[in-house]
Amino acid sequence: MKKQILIATAGLAITLGTALANAQFVVRIGPPPPRPVEVVPPPPPEHRDWAWHAGYHEWDGGAYRWHPGYYVEPPHPHARWVDGHWAHRGGGYVWVEGHWR
Repeated sequence: MKKQILIATAGLAITLGTALANAQFVVRIGPPPPRPVEVVPPPPPEHRDWAWHAGYHEWDGGAYRWHPGYYVEPPHPHARWVDGHWAHRGGGYVWVEGHWR
């Protein structure tokens, strides 16, 4: 009996953890306008093929804060990074993650 309860509890924890990991949070306050100019430094000399991930406003649970841009190694040659953005949905704003193409 104890073993069945333990297995059921573990299954529930895994299910809830997976659901929360895929959840989209709706922020009722719109994001600030994008910064007009983000200074993009040249890529590191040893990584000239790396892609720039532009900075963005990140929701920290109570306010937006600026997350500066950074360089990242592409997953394969000729990959192109598509920046994330805030989308107006469901009476609020949701963050749409950036991705590689």
